[in-house]
Amino acid sequence: MFWSKKNEPIVSTSSTNGKNENIVELRDIVKTFKVGDGEITILKGLSLEVKTGEFVSIVGPSGNGKSTLLNMITGIDRPTQGEVIVTGYPVHKMSENNLAAWRGEYVGIIFQFFQMLPALSLLQNVILPMDFANKYSVKERRERAMNLLEIVDLADQAQKLPSMVSGGQQQRAAIARALANDPPLLVGDEPTGNLDSRTALDVFDLFSKLVSQGKSMLMVTHDKELAKRVPRVVEITNGKITRDEFVGKVSWTGY
Repeated sequence: MFWSKKNEPIVSTSSTNGKNENIVELRDIVKTFKVGDGEITILKGLSLEVKTGEFVSIVGPSGNGKSTLLNMITGIDRPTQGEVIVTGYPVHKMSENNLAAWRGEYVGIIFQFFQMLPALSLLQNVILPMDFANKYSVKERRERAMNLLEIVDLADQAQKLPSMVSGGQQQRAAIARALANDPPLLVGDEPTGNLDSRTALDVFDLFSKLVSQGKSMLMVTHDKELAKRVPRVVEITNGKITRDEFVGKVSWTGY
């Protein structure tokens, strides 16, 4: 449970445990930024629902609102108008402290440029979210981090600094870090955009495997081939959803 600035509990508005419950609900989202003496509206009354267990790719031209949309979902930014309900919580109403606590519990974020702390080993980078959230005992944190690194085929690299491994290995470590607190929702902003095509496929296969095990995943991508492999494609053009298509079961190459 999270608490408002008035010390009132912010209660989940819905369960995400039901078979058909929505893990993401965006209702009439408008996002306007001030630019000099004027304003620019990036999201224009956008509404979106994502059910628990879905894998969704978000596509569209650059500068049309994809990353802004993810920032709404993760609470990194707030809508000018509209409601953001994620994992059952009203993200648009939460204080910064509550958002940080909520994010640590419910959302794993994977960035294009890895965002690994360079002075920490891969193992320490994966442990860090558990430290921040104060989850698990110290011993359990280390064991869990090693297990996650093993899942992403990096157990033998655990003690190395990020600079000592490849970009693909850093992204795998970033995925392990995103999974540290076992969040139900994974969000990727161009998570394969800085990788070669073969490594991108390997990382995508890992995402697919995680979804098959019950995670929900939203992924912004410019990679048309990867987008075709995702069961649901949402296209954003000029701040609005111009395509929302279910293309079938997840297609993966057998990670």
